[in-house]
Amino acid sequence: MTDVLIGSTISALSTGLGAIPILFMKHLSHRWRDILLAYTAGIMTSASMLSLIPEALAQSNVLVVALGLLLGTLTLLFLEHKVPHMDLEDPNARHLFNLNIDKQAFLIIAAIILHNLPEGLSVGVSYASSNDALGPLIAFSIGLQNAPEGFLVALFLVNQQVNRWKALGIATLTGVVEIVTSLLGFYLSSMIDNLVPYGLAFAAGAMMFIVYKELIPESHGHGFQRAATVSFVLGLITMLALSNLI
Repeated sequence: MTDVLIGSTISALSTGLGAIPILFMKHLSHRWRDILLAYTAGIMTSASMLSLIPEALAQSNVLVVALGLLLGTLTLLFLEHKVPHMDLEDPNARHLFNLNIDKQAFLIIAAIILHNLPEGLSVGVSYASSNDALGPLIAFSIGLQNAPEGFLVALFLVNQQVNRWKALGIATLTGVVEIVTSLLGFYLSSMIDNLVPYGLAFAAGAMMFIVYKELIPESHGHGFQRAATVSFVLGLITMLALSNLI
């Protein structure tokens, strides 16, 4: 339990660490935004395909993994339907439903928390796995992809005239939910027999939903597809290197 708490806390706080540059800058070009999103997509794809799914297969079979993947994907599909997607770069977002800044911030937090649910779950389930190296690896990979996410959230808030320190605090808090879901995933996987492979596959399916539905489309919408593609591959390579080091 101590290990999963430490790992999930570090990965969650990476959201705030990634947002720190917002204290010194206010603008990020579309090119660099797309590069960050694609890098995040590469990390999440590699973590799912090279760590979570192989470990789930090693502990079960193709049917279990397929069911877990489908359940993770359908769960995120349902949740996204209930919490509509908000484009953090959309200049019209500030006028959405004529909401004030506080209510806008609430909607942004809700959308980001939705995306953080499977990330925290994947950390907790990974620590419950019999593979001792999987938990730290997934926690570190989630932390890596949380950093640019935190920066983009804080950047949007600053552009909406939110105080820089307040934007940093809000971005940090969006990661806290990962600690809760990590502990939940670890507890359930430890208490219920044969749940770990389902949980690993569920987390992989949910993460791949985010990659394909959100990250890749958003990183290819401003004419910088080549740079984003290279960044995606660099994300894959980063996780490959981490897999050999941890």
